[in-house]
Amino acid sequence: MADHQPFPPGARRVARPAAVSPCPSCGDLAGRGYPGCRFCAELVDQYWLFDWQELLAAEQLAEGGAGERELAELVLADEVGRHPWTCTDWAMTLVPCSECGAEPGAGPLDCVRCAAAEELRWSWDHAAYPDTMTAGEHALRVARAVLRAPHRRRPAVVRAWRLLLPFLLVGELPTVGQVQRIRAHVLAGGYADLAACTSHVELTGLPELPWRRSARVEHQPKAQRDQDAAGHALQRPAHPRPGQPAADPV
Repeated sequence: MADHQPFPPGARRVARPAAVSPCPSCGDLAGRGYPGCRFCAELVDQYWLFDWQELLAAEQLAEGGAGERELAELVLADEVGRHPWTCTDWAMTLVPCSECGAEPGAGPLDCVRCAAAEELRWSWDHAAYPDTMTAGEHALRVARAVLRAPHRRRPAVVRAWRLLLPFLLVGELPTVGQVQRIRAHVLAGGYADLAACTSHVELTGLPELPWRRSARVEHQPKAQRDQDAAGHALQRPAHPRPGQPAADPV
């Protein structure tokens, strides 16, 4: 296989949109319909696909050809950090789980191999962040992974990432406290109101709910609670035991 620098960057071959805009297909903000809406899926997946196509070209293989799946298997078996994280993710869409047959990391909660694949996926981020992976790229990766396997996360977590994805695509990055407040408002039944927000400032400028504030204020200073995500991993996922949903990644 072609040589690569350790922990090569990913999702940087395509320019990000200048601003969020409505999806011409589903009508929501572009990206929010991922992966069910074809336009939203193509908009999001292009950042992964272009890196994968570059790897295919380096290996002199054709997309959809006989050697593509073999390459995907080699990428997943290779040492962590040899390929861009986007190529690891894309390879996971091409090689079914040997135990459940689903996309690795997206199968039922009791699939041990899916749990192992999910854990291995995030080892890239843990080793590379923040030197060769930005907090924004990590957040974008988490959002896509969560939306591809929504049954493996709590519903409020899935909806929070769905709300944020259009803004992550244009380079906006919420703080940890802002993500937690969005999730709290989702839990309180405010998803429709949140989905009506057309700017990142509007979406993340929500007041903290009184019940949420009272539950947190004695345990964590506000300055620490709302620290910028660039200062640490915004949503480093925990590794669940088989049969259990993953812990909230925010």
